[in-house]
Parts: sequence; structure tokens; C-alpha cells
Amino acid sequence: MRILLAGASGFVGRGLVPRLLNQQHEVTAAVRKMTAELDSRVTQGLIDGLSTEQDWQPLLVGQEAVIHLAARVHVMSDDSTDPLAEYRKVNVEGTLKLARQAVDAGVKRFIFISSVKVNGEGTTLGAPYSADTQVAPSDPYGVSKMEAEQGLRALAAETGMEVVIIRPVLVYGPGVQANVLSMMRWLHKGVPLPFGAIHNRRSLVALDNLVDLIVTCIAHPAAANQTFLVSDGEDLSTTMLLRRMGAALGKPARLLPVPSWMLENGATILGKQALAQRLCGSLQVDISKTRELLDWTPPVTVDEALTKTAKHFLDLQTK
Repeated sequence: MRILLAGASGFVGRGLVPRLLNQQHEVTAAVRKMTAELDSRVTQGLIDGLSTEQDWQPLLVGQEAVIHLAARVHVMSDDSTDPLAEYRKVNVEGTLKLARQAVDAGVKRFIFISSVKVNGEGTTLGAPYSADTQVAPSDPYGVSKMEAEQGLRALAAETGMEVVIIRPVLVYGPGVQANVLSMMRWLHKGVPLPFGAIHNRRSLVALDNLVDLIVTCIAHPAAANQTFLVSDGEDLSTTMLLRRMGAALGKPARLLPVPSWMLENGATILGKQALAQRLCGSLQVDISKTRELLDWTPPVTVDEALTKTAKHFLDLQTK
């Protein structure tokens, strides 16, 4: 199948491209500048970015599907005067511009990688989000992703182009950044961490599992016009995650049993409530719909994915 991929150079895109090529798909990557990092079998097409001024037609000619990974990502310290307006320009207006031009080009299916933030920021322990849970985004990034989803569904209803929406939870794998990378660095250095008594539950998704679901949705007839949540199918507490990550690194986690309420109070004093929520709060998703409708099972276990992630991290330490 001929596929236009927006976001090929990002974390998920770098994992997805080899899988698409291995399955004999013809991939065109929309890039801001030509790069030698992409496989030579990938056709590269230059774009200015996800703006309403971008003309996608030259890249869309002959494409059968679009996989849209690109976005203005969640910014931890956003200093713009109107963050929501900035997210909307890219994540809503830019996405819908691409989708409308995809319709004009005769694209059959548009796969949009959204975010669990459309559902919200956290769940009560044991009460996971489902794909049909009423959405409740609480930050500009989540709102923009929700509005993009709404626009895509309306476009699908008007035009007949099939839309598939996938909402990942936190994605990890080789080359992961942000909090997961920080955890690995702490563990590798043997730093004692005050996370030995966290009894939350959080859903995660290995890069390989997310890629597998995306590839499944390219042509699966039951995926058309559906919204899917995706995870590894095993929820972990922060304490469990650190222990299993430490085992993967060969560095047993040194965890101090500080009560979560004490950590949360300290984070509030320091103005780090969002970090405390990610470390101490729960965020679970129910992937029953994904499993049943697509007959899909995450092919990689948490421990397999952590081992692969840790090996990549350790290899970089020796260079």
C-alpha cells in the first residue's frame, strides 16, 4: 500500500518506518528537511510544517493511506500568551488541512495518532478509561487533540474517507526521552529514590506494541471510523516500574518507602503538582475494544520492552 507518513522523524515514526517497509508498503515521509537518517527506500517530500498554508497535494497524489503522527507536542513550560491558540494552529487546523486535501486526493484511510489526554489526566484506581468514556481534556494539548478528533469524524461522515483514531498512553522504548529516561539515569547511577511505597496503577505502551497496532489499522476493515486506546495490557505502579526497569538495567532499584501523600505534599510546596500526578497518581486504560474488534493482542511484554529499552540506553553509555 502507498502511505504518506507525517512525523516520520519523531520517536514513534522512527519505530514505524522499518515495520512499514518490512511489510512492503511504499512510504513517503513528509519532512521539513531532507535527512540521511531515513531508510533509502523512503521517498522524502519537503513541507514547511503543519500549518494552514501547507499544500499537501504534491505528496498526496497516489497515496492510499495517511498516518498522521506529527503534532505540536505537550510542552511542559509553555510561555506563549495563548497556548491553546498555538496548539490549535498545528494540531487542529493543520491536521484538518491535511485531512481535507487527503479527501481531495482520494485517500481511503486516515490514521490519526491522538493522545490519552483527550480522556483526561488521571483515573480512580481500578476505574480505567475506555474508548467510549466521555472525554475530559484538561490542558491545551488535550483540548487540541480532542478538537482534531471531532473535526476528523465530521469529515469522515461528510466524505466517506475512513478515519482511525488511536489514543496512546505514555510510549516508551529505545531512545525514549523525558521522565522515563530520567528514571533510567537515576537507576543506572544507583541514586536512592523515594518511590518505594507508591500503590498507583499506570498504563504504558511499548513502542513496538503501538507500532503493531498502527500497522494493524492500516487495512483492517473493522478499524474504519473507530477510536482505540492502546497499552501493554499490564498496568504498573511507579514502584513496580522502577523495580522492573532496574532489573532490565542490571541495577537493582534502591527505593525508599516514602508515603505517596508525603511526596504529593512536598511536590505541591515546590509547585510540581503535575510531576507528582504522573509519579503518584493512576492513569489506566481498558483496551478491551481494541483487543476484541481487531482481534489484537500486544505482541511484546512489558519486561521484553524494558529489556530492549535498557539495552539501547546502556549501549549509549559506552559510546
